[in-house]
Amino acid sequence: MLVDIILIAIGFIGLVWTADRFVYGASAIAGILGVAPIIIGLTIVGFGTSAPEIFVSGIAAWQGSPILGIGNALGSNIANIGLILGITILITPLCVHSDTLKREFPVLLLVILLAFILVLDNFLGFWDGIILVFVLVLLLFWLVRLALTTGKSDPMIAEINQELPGAITMSAAVFWFMLGLIGLLVSSKLLVMGAVNIAHSFGVSELIIGLTVVAIGTSLPELAASVIGVLKKEHDLVVGNVIGSNMFNMLVVFGLPGIISPVAIPKDLLIRDFSVMTLMTVALIAMVYGFRHRGGINRSAGLLLLTGYLAYQGSLVYMAMSG
Repeated sequence: MLVDIILIAIGFIGLVWTADRFVYGASAIAGILGVAPIIIGLTIVGFGTSAPEIFVSGIAAWQGSPILGIGNALGSNIANIGLILGITILITPLCVHSDTLKREFPVLLLVILLAFILVLDNFLGFWDGIILVFVLVLLLFWLVRLALTTGKSDPMIAEINQELPGAITMSAAVFWFMLGLIGLLVSSKLLVMGAVNIAHSFGVSELIIGLTVVAIGTSLPELAASVIGVLKKEHDLVVGNVIGSNMFNMLVVFGLPGIISPVAIPKDLLIRDFSVMTLMTVALIAMVYGFRHRGGINRSAGLLLLTGYLAYQGSLVYMAMSG
């Protein structure tokens, strides 16, 4: 048991650091090759925010535990809004101005609806996963085109430019990229190994482990990025990272297990976890489009999100212990 806890701890720490190095190296390579900053921000950085979840989900499915990866996808989305944004808003109230970002909110709801429809038959199959990944490709094209047509006046674009790596050599960029990639693979494998062993030791389902321990751990990079972002007053980028991560989670992290290892979907996931994720997303949208302070999210809203998340986690723990 102690060994498994150590594996999980090493995996979490490794994911946080190597995800950052992976994004740094990939962004630097793209910048050296002349890729526009907004494209780097919406694609490479967007992928990087979900890199821990993607690698954990893929490795879990490859090792015969696809449900852990699926739980990780939904659990991370719930954590991103309830835990990450909840804590971030308590530190500093957020104000969203980006038109590009506001147009992503309804798209996120449509993505959630699509994933829900695909698994209504209680099965995530190969073609379900392919459809979700294909939609991600279309979505990235749309987001890049939207950002390019919005113009430099969009505050999120300026915030993305500020966060991109400075001038480094190609060899240094490749080194950090490869180190991050290898580190993500190793860290994900250690985390999955420890999580699966603990689930089996306590007789807890891999879905619950994915929704709780693994989801919180893979969301740590978002928490670090969000806290640093609000301290820099990059409010649009903070919310944008969460929304982008949630889209990647539903289209890649959720779809990947279906491609690698098609699996039956527990009814609890459809009834309980999809409902909580959707409610959290709708709540966030309502806060951003608030009637009194349009685009602003105050601390009371952050407390509401965090309380809702803690109540959800508490219910999962209770069910695991009573089951």
